[in-house]
Amino acid sequence: MSAALSLRNVWVEYGDKIVLERVNLEIEEGAFVSVVGPSGAGKSSLLRLVLGQDAPSRGTITLDGEPLKAQCTPERGVVFQRYSVFAHLTVLGNTIFGLECEQAPLTGRLFGARRRAAAEVAHEMLEAVGLGDALDLYPAQMSGGMQQRLAIAQALIKRPRILLLDEPFGALDPGIRADMHTLITRLWRERSLTILMVTHDIQEAFSLGTRVLTLDKSRVDPHAPNRFGATVVYDLSLERRLAREAELASAVQVDETQARELISDSSITIDTISNK
Repeated sequence: MSAALSLRNVWVEYGDKIVLERVNLEIEEGAFVSVVGPSGAGKSSLLRLVLGQDAPSRGTITLDGEPLKAQCTPERGVVFQRYSVFAHLTVLGNTIFGLECEQAPLTGRLFGARRRAAAEVAHEMLEAVGLGDALDLYPAQMSGGMQQRLAIAQALIKRPRILLLDEPFGALDPGIRADMHTLITRLWRERSLTILMVTHDIQEAFSLGTRVLTLDKSRVDPHAPNRFGATVVYDLSLERRLAREAELASAVQVDETQARELISDSSITIDTISNK
């Protein structure tokens, strides 16, 4: 895989406060990168940089070797923890809205054949996230899991290359959260997405990601806590473990107990990060 997104010596500073310092990353096309770390370590700041909401104080961010555009472009989609859906629009209306803004920026509305074509694309996307039978529902009539599925459909409707996830499943019940993990993994593989996900859940980071980054301060001045910012202190690749899982999944003669034992036999452990 080639590097799609590159951050070189990136700093984020607000006056005398340094949030991020000396961040150097190469994120390959098709990677699923989980970002963990303590509160205040700059995880959401990193996401905003890639989204284009914020600009680095120092350093460069490039996409395919070109400077990353300041505004959020269709090649980048985002899903937040809070459901970013419009209460006055139906499921179909929420999903079409992104296409309307793109194709009719002045009016924000499509009519006739153009709207029918947009509705067909939106319906296909809603089928992909499991909302094909809920087109006429309003957000108030939907569960938290359904609303987050809708938020994912909104983010993917313009077929972005990079999907940014900011604690997207943190507010969901465990059972629904497991369903969402299955959904996002399937969409990542089917649509060849590059995903950058911020999470506080270490288990989630390891179970979903092909790579786990830990942001934290590598140096601290107790007399001036804002003097130093966070950087990448751990960068762990899980490609070997994921390849092993795929191999075991295709080996029908290996029973479940043996498979779990083999999968867990890895030099990368969750304690490595938890103890940081």
